[in-house]
Amino acid sequence: MSNYIVTGVAGFIGARVAEMLLDAGHMIAGIDNLNNAYDVRIKHWRLSRLNTHPNFKFIQLDISESMSLEEADLNFGGQSVRFDAIINLAARAGVRSSIENPWVYIDTNVTGTVNLLEWARKHLVPKFVLASTSSVYGQDAPLPTPEDAPSDQPLQAYAASKIGAEALCHAYHYLYDIDITIFRYFTVYGPAGRPDMSMFRFTKWISENLPVRVNGTGEQSRGFTYIDDIAEGTIRGLQPLGFEIINLGGHETITINRLISKLEDLIGHNALIEHFPSHPADMLANHADISKAKRLLEWEPRVSLQEGITNMVNWYNTEREWVSQIRTE
Repeated sequence: MSNYIVTGVAGFIGARVAEMLLDAGHMIAGIDNLNNAYDVRIKHWRLSRLNTHPNFKFIQLDISESMSLEEADLNFGGQSVRFDAIINLAARAGVRSSIENPWVYIDTNVTGTVNLLEWARKHLVPKFVLASTSSVYGQDAPLPTPEDAPSDQPLQAYAASKIGAEALCHAYHYLYDIDITIFRYFTVYGPAGRPDMSMFRFTKWISENLPVRVNGTGEQSRGFTYIDDIAEGTIRGLQPLGFEIINLGGHETITINRLISKLEDLIGHNALIEHFPSHPADMLANHADISKAKRLLEWEPRVSLQEGITNMVNWYNTEREWVSQIRTE
């Protein structure tokens, strides 16, 4: 049994990583500030599932506030705990929102990361995992994209803040020999996903007969990655690796138009599509080169796009009474 700190534990990826670790018998101190970056009701739903585990402790705090982190009670049953790793999945995500409020992205993604790295240094935590993003590769990345593709021309503050967090991680690895693994995630989806992401939005809009907003022609493509595959890859990154940046991405890419067509078939409704201009912060395509993950972690995605989309739609239908009320803006 190991002891882990998981930040962003009420978030989409954080909750699933914590759940898998708890099911494997580990102890989790979960941190989240439960902000309103998107509808907080879905965060409470995820958290309610984690709270049923006896080895889970929830601490509500903001990682950008260093004093709150230092004063937090991370012990279990009043006994001091030595943590084996910090899994930093807390982030302000979303490319478009970062244009409207770049400061909160710097606070959480940069200041929050350095606060956690300092905590790891002071408390001798040997392992640190950081969630990064495929958005760091910018507009003209080769497809599929390897980790050594340029990442010095971000398109928005979100990607820029993640590049900053990655650089801080390297500095702490160099200075203090903390074992650090950085994961660049590619378009994660699945049950209880983020309501500001296309998979959730399209599922809700088609199911509730609402207009489906499509930016541009809909021929932009994404390499979608199912949540369980992402969580499994993240957990495999807890092994000692030194300092590594690793892509975790789907093995199937699909255009937005084709995705909508698949959802129409599964839901049994035609989409009421409304087209809007392309957004300058959006990448036209992303597709991960995962050869490094295969080599270092023996990881590759196993859930097919068809299976994953079906799971997403089935979850929505099961939880429809409340989830249909979730805001997608």
